[in-house]
Amino acid sequence: MNVDIDDVTMDEVLFSFREGLLLTLHVDMIMKLQKDREFYEMVPEFDVVTCDSQVLFAAAKILGTPLRERVSGSDFFPRFYAGHKNDEGVTIFICGGGPGIAEISRRNINAAVGREMVVGTDSPPRDFDTRLGEVDRMISKINDSRATVLVVGLGAGRQEKFIVRYRDRMPHVKAFLPLGGTIDYEANTLRRPSRWVTDAGSGCTAWFASRDNDGTVTSSINRQSCTCSLSNGLVCIATHSERPWRLPHDEARPQHVSRI
Repeated sequence: MNVDIDDVTMDEVLFSFREGLLLTLHVDMIMKLQKDREFYEMVPEFDVVTCDSQVLFAAAKILGTPLRERVSGSDFFPRFYAGHKNDEGVTIFICGGGPGIAEISRRNINAAVGREMVVGTDSPPRDFDTRLGEVDRMISKINDSRATVLVVGLGAGRQEKFIVRYRDRMPHVKAFLPLGGTIDYEANTLRRPSRWVTDAGSGCTAWFASRDNDGTVTSSINRQSCTCSLSNGLVCIATHSERPWRLPHDEARPQHVSRI
C-alpha cells in the first residue's frame, strides 16, 4: 500500500493552506487504508497530506527519508482558527461528535476568538450514510450556514468519504478539514494526550483507548496491537518536492520512498 505524505511544517500549512482538502494521516487511517479500497483511492483527492503520527514520523527518520515535522489535526485546528480570528471572511461549520459535543466546541471556539466564527453545528447519527435522507439533511444544514470551512468528525475513513463524495454540493465551503477527535478536544470532553505521550509514539494508544470508528467510547486497545497491525502491512512514506500551495521560496526536494 502506497501513501504519499507531504514534507511540510506546521507553519507552512498554516501560512499556505487556504482552500482545498486537508488530510492528517495517523495510524488508525493507515490500518483502514489496508482494507478499504475506496478510502485508499480517495487519498490523492486531498491537496495536503500531513503526518499525524509519531510512529510514522519516527519510521520515516529511521528509513532515511525524514519528515521535518509531525503536523497533527488537533494541533493545527486551534492555530488555524486563532490565526483567522480577525478575518470575518472565515466562518466554520462543525459536523460530527456525539450529541451536543459540536455545540460545546462552538461555544468554546467563539469565546476564544471573540466573534461568531463557528456559525453552525450538527451531530449526525452513526448511521447517517445509510439512513434515508440524512445526508441531504446534513448538506442542507451546512449550506444554510454559508460557512467557508467545514470540520468533519465522523470517524476515520467515513469523514473523508463524506467530504470527497459531496464537496461539490457545498459551494460555500472552501476548506475541508476531516479532524475527528479534534471536536472532542475543543469541547474539553476528551483529554488531549500529554506531549510526552505523543512524542513517545503512544498517541494512538490514547485515541484507541477512548474511541471507536464512529467516535464513541470503547474499551482500550494497547499500543502493541497498533504497532503489530501497522508492521504487518506495507506502508510507503514519500516526501514530495512540490505542491500547488507551497511557499514560493521552498526549495525543490527529491522524492524519497520508505517502506515499513
